[in-house]
Amino acid sequence: MNRKQLFEQIQNKSSFLCVGLDTDLSKIPGHLLKEKDPVFEFNKQIIDATADFAVSYKPNIAFYEALGPKGWESLQKTLEYIPKEIFTIADAKRGDIGNTSSLYAKAFFETMNFDSITVAPYMGVDSVKPFLEFEGKWVILLALTSNEGSKDFQLFSSKEGKPLFQEVLEKSNLWGSPENMMYVVGATRGEKIAEVRKIVPNHFFLVPGVGAQGGSLEEVAKFGMNKDCGLLVNSSRGIIYAGNDRNFAQAAKGEARKLKEEMKVLLERYL
Repeated sequence: MNRKQLFEQIQNKSSFLCVGLDTDLSKIPGHLLKEKDPVFEFNKQIIDATADFAVSYKPNIAFYEALGPKGWESLQKTLEYIPKEIFTIADAKRGDIGNTSSLYAKAFFETMNFDSITVAPYMGVDSVKPFLEFEGKWVILLALTSNEGSKDFQLFSSKEGKPLFQEVLEKSNLWGSPENMMYVVGATRGEKIAEVRKIVPNHFFLVPGVGAQGGSLEEVAKFGMNKDCGLLVNSSRGIIYAGNDRNFAQAAKGEARKLKEEMKVLLERYL
């Protein structure tokens, strides 16, 4: 999927919502455990309930890897079930030496046919470039994350006073373009989103941290939106675990609709 197609989805749905499919067998409603593939059945009902409001789905690969071969099968079935016009993200956080990254890229872009993958930049250009060689696919590079431990390294400053995340942004901006690279920027740091946007004005951001982690959607839009929206705001637990009984999908639909309506207002205000 190219940038134009992604922006058209945002315009058509008046939404920049990404739904994270962090599907945990210990958290899904108990009646689904009787299904042949509980993970896929849960995902299927979540997708059916939220597809009108979401422009992206983001399976967190760890939740599927942990289940072994059955998990990979559930992941592939989920990916094939997602409507073709909706942007897909493999939240895998890969990044290794060049020949290994090439195989990771082949796995997620060719074998499984995801539109994008999250990538860790800290091994440098040769660990990221292989992912950028696939036409129509995207790298989503970790820049400034929302977890508590992010300050251990990402905010560490050089002698010149430049935080490491800024160095990552400036350097990686030379590797890809706004047509094939996005950045992960956490929603819990509103003022930092503004700093990132100054360095990479045209790129899309994947923004975690809204909802369960306390990030403000209003601040994300105020500081992060650009002329093409430039945002995919993710909600995982806040949507998929909004309910825990047989009506879980309807509860998820209600939460997704609520976020979509907020996003519609923000798009009209800032776009």
